Amino acid sequence: MVSGLRKINRFNQAKGWFGVCAGLLSSAALAVTQEIRAVYIPDPANPQTNTFINQTPQSGYCGNYPNDCKPLSGVRLPLRFASVQAVEPGASERNGAMFSMPAQWRSLVVTNVFTGESATVEMRIGGFGSQYVLSDTAVNLTGEASDQQAHHRLWGTSWGFAPLPCRAAAMSSYGPDFYRFFWKTPVEGTCAKQTAFMIPWMSYGYLDVAYELRTPNPLQMSAGLYTGALTYGVGPGMDIDTGDNLLPDNSAVTFRFVLDVQHVLKVDIPPGGNKVVLVPQGGWQTWLQQGRKPVRLFRDQTFNISSSSRFKMFIECQHGGAQSCGLRDTEGGGADAQVFVSVSLPDSITDHAGQPVRRRPLTSSPNAPGFQPDRFLDRTAGTLHFEVPREYVEQMLQPGQARRYAGNVTVIWDSEV
Repeated sequence: MVSGLRKINRFNQAKGWFGVCAGLLSSAALAVTQEIRAVYIPDPANPQTNTFINQTPQSGYCGNYPNDCKPLSGVRLPLRFASVQAVEPGASERNGAMFSMPAQWRSLVVTNVFTGESATVEMRIGGFGSQYVLSDTAVNLTGEASDQQAHHRLWGTSWGFAPLPCRAAAMSSYGPDFYRFFWKTPVEGTCAKQTAFMIPWMSYGYLDVAYELRTPNPLQMSAGLYTGALTYGVGPGMDIDTGDNLLPDNSAVTFRFVLDVQHVLKVDIPPGGNKVVLVPQGGWQTWLQQGRKPVRLFRDQTFNISSSSRFKMFIECQHGGAQSCGLRDTEGGGADAQVFVSVSLPDSITDHAGQPVRRRPLTSSPNAPGFQPDRFLDRTAGTLHFEVPREYVEQMLQPGQARRYAGNVTVIWDSEV
């Protein structure tokens, strides 16, 4: 008695569309835009690592000093600020040099461009920096003899030291009329400095931003590209606020996200495993020698599964059936029999209720509940169980009559959940 077995892996690979979507997302809007790209690709060498990898090239301070930025990533934004009036000693905080940055976590929704499925990403600004440029040299503004002393006296403290609640980064630099700085923002608040001398005009030439991300669990996401955007207002009273004097040349910064999920679903059946021969427990000797009919006919067929995403399983039958597949007597004259198929999956794969999968019956319904791995599995063993129960064995085996039953059973592992 032989039942044929073949497998089908259904999987949509969306990677080929990446360049098209990235180009569309890079188009300018009425704001400074910065694309944030991250990818999830299962790594057999690190199966426990189920996180997105940020692929956005670092620039600005974090590009130059990545170790000082960790765990943050950073980009330089073409956002310029300039004073609209002189910066005066004793001016109010908002008319001096001040920064208020969105250091708290903010959420945005990213959506699969193919399926419409959504997930949530969180972002916070954990640091910022720039280069202030003065209308004259610090030496001329203060009368000090050296650049270092002049910048220090101009503000009372060096911009290498951040006012609370900001914290200074490790590196800063200066020249006759400029000072490069970077401050970290562990909490949200206003960080301000007051000048001790009148500065007729000053500007910030760019804005370096260090950000931190919380990305969704890629194992619970379908394959494909997910896009979304988070916009911060820039200007007085906005998310990025540099006061009422030093004003930006743009009113918003938009971070456009592209998350690329590249799942693996692969099933390997050992050589010869597509031919399933159903036999009694202990073989045919009891029936042939003593005429005792076996209780059941069965075969356990192992397979190796590599999976990083949820999937479902169902069967297709050559000879009909919803809960089982038919086996036909190829010699003629015998009644049809039914073979039932079930599956046992590795411990790291559970059903929709979080329960282990042990001899779970498979049906012909493609809407069957799916299975979810809790980590990337690389060639982990599972088992297909084929069984003809006793009531059909009674009909199939008749003394003195040779019969051969056969039928094809297609087992489908489907990632299109």
